[in-house]
Amino acid sequence: MPEFPYSRLRRWPDVEADNLQAYDATDVLLVERALALGFPGEEIAVIGDEYGAITLALTDAGLRGIRVHQDLATGRRALARNAAEQGLGGSVSGYPDEDAEPRGVGGGHAAAGPDRLGSPTPFVAHELDGDLLTGARLVLLQLPKSLAELEEIADAVARWAAPDAVLVAGGRVKHMTLGQNEVLGRSFGRVQAERAERKSRLVVASEPLPAPTEPPFPVTAEHDGLTLVAHGGAFAGSRLDIGTRVLLEVLGVAPEALRQAQGPRGGWVAEPVEAAGDGGWVAELVEASRTVIDLGCGTGALAASWALAHPDARVIATDRSAAAAASARATAAANGLAGRITVTHDDAGSELADASADVVLLNPPFHLGTSVHTGAATRLFEAAARLLRPGGELFTVFNSSLGYRAELTRIVGATEQLHRTSKFTVTRSIRR
Repeated sequence: MPEFPYSRLRRWPDVEADNLQAYDATDVLLVERALALGFPGEEIAVIGDEYGAITLALTDAGLRGIRVHQDLATGRRALARNAAEQGLGGSVSGYPDEDAEPRGVGGGHAAAGPDRLGSPTPFVAHELDGDLLTGARLVLLQLPKSLAELEEIADAVARWAAPDAVLVAGGRVKHMTLGQNEVLGRSFGRVQAERAERKSRLVVASEPLPAPTEPPFPVTAEHDGLTLVAHGGAFAGSRLDIGTRVLLEVLGVAPEALRQAQGPRGGWVAEPVEAAGDGGWVAELVEASRTVIDLGCGTGALAASWALAHPDARVIATDRSAAAAASARATAAANGLAGRITVTHDDAGSELADASADVVLLNPPFHLGTSVHTGAATRLFEAAARLLRPGGELFTVFNSSLGYRAELTRIVGATEQLHRTSKFTVTRSIRR
């Protein structure tokens, strides 16, 4: 059998650059181990397959019925595109939305049309749930960055997979920690790290332990009147991260600045924030009754705070992480906002209409996976420019060392600094 052409895989629609690949040695090691173990495809689940390298290499080797979960919308679309270009299952546009008609098997989304070897369903996409894992005897995992995300995944495998299931997890040695072994040990009776190979390492977890009655995630935390709910893969968990808090304070909608309103609509309103000169605190920067998008929403802290402060606003929260989108939905519900905040799982708001927003709120990441790369923020700046109507406002918080002001001006429009500390800068950009 010819070797699978890993080098032909692409990251698209994620950021592409010479130093960013669509696969690594860990993918190859996981594929080699799966083929050596000889499980049929129907008994294999793949989690964290960033751009489809594991799933497609196994499919190319003749396995069918593989179940796959990817957290990121970009990864789901890359898998679809790579599958189509390799002739391994046609197009998979993504997983079904929460309210969409279920497709594929068990609520998942099967590959559309036969692959080049004639199989109608070479792999089936699922969320992180029982449909993904029930009956699975081999689970392949690209280790996530977050220990919380790993804990949620390990619990799910022990909870739903077969009693004799084996979890083979892998990662680049430089990013692996003993803490990962400890987390796996909470859900498995045996955890064995193997020798490093090609700068990657596999960890084999077996003998699943009885799962607790209640899963460890999502978790909930209170923040001065704002409730945050978080799944393991959501950035900052149930904490209110510092950058978000700074942006909320500048906008006058931080949790501690809110007081409950007793008007006919209920909800919350903002206490006034003292205005100052350039670079100081500002108040009432934007009108309340407008369409506001929390772009890259995480747990939905910005969206929920804005909706609580402005009962008449139309608020949309969107994130490319399924864990984040699920967390934002739960945050909205926990704050009595389920009917007022629309949450979408999407790549940089690509399914939202052009020029549909009056305001965009943004706390952009500066990592792509484990790589520090400004491309992630640039894509969101470009998305904000597309989503905003002319004259619309983008409020951004970022690490002061990154100096994004010139780029925001170039991509979006005239940008002013509203607040700056040694750690964070808040800017306001007007869509040209």
